[in-house]
Amino acid sequence: MNMGRRLPSLSIWIFVAEILARTALAGDAPAGLDAEKIGQTVGVKATTVADGVVRIAWPRDDVKVTIDGVPFAPYAGLGSWAAFKWTGSEAMVMGDTVVFQDEVDMAMSFAFQNGLEVTGLHNHFFYDEPKVFFMHIGGHGDPIKLATGVKAVWDAIRTVRAQQAEPAKQFAGDGIKVGKVDPEPIEKMLGQKSESKDGIVKVTIGRKGMMHGVEVGGSMGLTTWAAFTGTNENAVVDGDFIMSANEVQAVLRTLRVGGFHIVALHNHMIGEEPAFYFTHFWGKGTTERLAQVLKAALDEQGKAAAQNQPAMTDHK
Repeated sequence: MNMGRRLPSLSIWIFVAEILARTALAGDAPAGLDAEKIGQTVGVKATTVADGVVRIAWPRDDVKVTIDGVPFAPYAGLGSWAAFKWTGSEAMVMGDTVVFQDEVDMAMSFAFQNGLEVTGLHNHFFYDEPKVFFMHIGGHGDPIKLATGVKAVWDAIRTVRAQQAEPAKQFAGDGIKVGKVDPEPIEKMLGQKSESKDGIVKVTIGRKGMMHGVEVGGSMGLTTWAAFTGTNENAVVDGDFIMSANEVQAVLRTLRVGGFHIVALHNHMIGEEPAFYFTHFWGKGTTERLAQVLKAALDEQGKAAAQNQPAMTDHK
């Protein structure tokens, strides 16, 4: 050992440690994430926070919103955002997207087309004008591909607003006249018995689960259901799909491909086993076409369930 070589003093080591600590707190992105490229891909500034997560944001200031009569600024809760985290082998993204009613279809379809998942769709406010909803997204894989997906979703929303500055107040297409729906083609397509009242045909499929250690089923609200209103030639269908986590994307994608509008995605319960999620939908067309889309969604749900565990159903 060269005794003539002096070692750094303790004060120098303390200084170096402080510099390293400050660097960590500054939020350097991990090697797998390039904040600048993510920001460039989406067309916004990306920020790396202390834990290495890269965040991007888009304040929705393009539409004026009031909540309870109060003019509402984006900083108070009208901001779209996405956060990217490196997992060691790939990136994961989570985010929340502000959507008005006429933007949901495009935003959701472009999310699916670009490999993203939709994990929630709900409101955050009451007495909002125009009505505001929030679509949560997720995904995993190459960070730039994920960023490209986020950009596609945000661009789809901008496209809708470029075509019409103010959010629409109803779905496109002609309305329907309330009449009487014939249940036979619906029952034949879905393979389920229906119930009728006031000219409306309703099909309900129950499912079993556990709640607080007790088995519960369709009578306790664990159901997929669809109600057809109008006539067989011109009808609307509204309803609700009950899904376990691994079934959600299959159902949503199939309904969107079939032209259905997804109007909500959320949970109804807490503590059930397995955890269930519910998507509410609205579709227009002939009853035969609407039933075909529902049958396709049920079939895809069954395939997803089979990959995990057999779905427990309680047909009614």
